[in-house]
Amino acid sequence: MADVPGADRATPAVSRASPLDARPAYQAYLVLYAGFSALPILAGLDKFFHLLVDWDMYLAPVVTRLVPVEAHTFMLAVGVIEIAAGLLVALLPRVGAWVVALWLWGIIVNLLLVPGFYDIALRDFGLSLGALALARLSREFAGLPRPGA
Repeated sequence: MADVPGADRATPAVSRASPLDARPAYQAYLVLYAGFSALPILAGLDKFFHLLVDWDMYLAPVVTRLVPVEAHTFMLAVGVIEIAAGLLVALLPRVGAWVVALWLWGIIVNLLLVPGFYDIALRDFGLSLGALALARLSREFAGLPRPGA
């Protein structure tokens, strides 16, 4: 390398990342944005295929007495709503994050009516806190160009 002119000089690295990319708050926004876009869609799709779990068992018996449809049919509608919520987060995170948080609170109420699923209700409460964090972060970061875009 000594024979190459200028090889002994250090070449500064050119960074294409914006200062925004280095901010922890923006990184947190991207993690929450990706998660709350994809995961409701995946959970909603699984209501049709039951690859992860038989979702029907999570429906409180009181709900099946109140609605005029079978539990499985009701859970298919839940799946459609979850897919729509994930798409809403992807397109309008400032609104979609609030919708997901409210949806999770509805799920929590349902789970509290079913003995034995209190641990899942607690987990969903934690998820709702993440959705609220996404809603708050979206006020600052939604609409900004995403990395690689």
